[in-house]
Amino acid sequence: MIRVERLTKTFKASKETVAAVAGINFEVAAGEMVTLLGPSGCGKTTTLRCVAGLEKADSGRISIGERAVVDAEAKVFVPPHQRNIGMVFQSYAIWPHMTVLENVAYALEGKRFSKAERRRLAMEALSAVKLADLADRPAPRLSGGQQQRVAIARAIVGKPQVLLFDEPLSNLDARLRLEMRNELRRIQRQIGISSIYVTHDQAEALAVSDWIMVMKDGRIVERGRPLDIYRYPRHVFTAQFLGTTNLIAGTVESIDEVAGRLKVVTALGPIIGSDPTRKIAAGDKVRVSIRPEDLYETAGGDASARVNVFEGTLAFAIFAGVAVEAEVRCGDMSLACLLDREADLTPGRLATLRARAHACLVLPEE
Repeated sequence: MIRVERLTKTFKASKETVAAVAGINFEVAAGEMVTLLGPSGCGKTTTLRCVAGLEKADSGRISIGERAVVDAEAKVFVPPHQRNIGMVFQSYAIWPHMTVLENVAYALEGKRFSKAERRRLAMEALSAVKLADLADRPAPRLSGGQQQRVAIARAIVGKPQVLLFDEPLSNLDARLRLEMRNELRRIQRQIGISSIYVTHDQAEALAVSDWIMVMKDGRIVERGRPLDIYRYPRHVFTAQFLGTTNLIAGTVESIDEVAGRLKVVTALGPIIGSDPTRKIAAGDKVRVSIRPEDLYETAGGDASARVNVFEGTLAFAIFAGVAVEAEVRCGDMSLACLLDREADLTPGRLATLRARAHACLVLPEE
């Protein structure tokens, strides 16, 4: 269990003080992987460094298990090496003059383990990351993905209470990143350690997390399970940052409380959608969020007489394997959509798109 309460951290920048973390609260339950997701400068890495003890919080409290490792009011600050954490950084920091086994066992130096015990624990960690057969290989002869596995083995060899990941896959190529994110998730579930994962990569966050916390300007904007936070975001920022979406400005005309649907007047015509916040009222200015995969091509006709129908011309299309990534120009707006891979890719042709009401999320204007 990790508990962060009212955490704040500021930095001096030129003549002003910048709040990198602005009073955030969250918990990580036993065995869960929680991801801090957001753009550069949102405070996610600073939060992680405060948990690790690499930064001193200005105020707040951080607990690992039942032990407070930070309590600013009580002037408690437990040094990093006494927090029983493992950390995996962007850079692997592999010692080139050591073997794979020696790199992992080195994390146990200075602790009360015999040489035989260090070897046993290191081999156990290497088995968890599927590198036991490379234990005697010189570190420079490893691939990027293998080096990252060594870094993970070194982080878990001491059996920490908490595992912290600071954008661990950012130095890998696309293929290895995909392979390693699945491997990271497997390892974390296997060892069952409470973990905090920091990334700006949305696909990575969706793949590895039990919970995602979206951060902006030092605050947590939204928290949710990966599927829920992707399909039903409650904020425009979340909808924009987590994947790709079309945002259509409008005004709520009416609300059907029984059906749980809202009618929104937009420049593209009327849209019937749902309100995940349950707080929007008639007359409110809103944005309707529609994911590209929720727009499908339908037969043409009189679009003005129907809701959730958008008529336009195909402005751009590329074949992307499983689907066609396209943009349809509707008046002054372009809608990103995914068309069937057998679709006509001729630019300028007429295209009529439709979206189901449950996929049109009505969000408060920010």
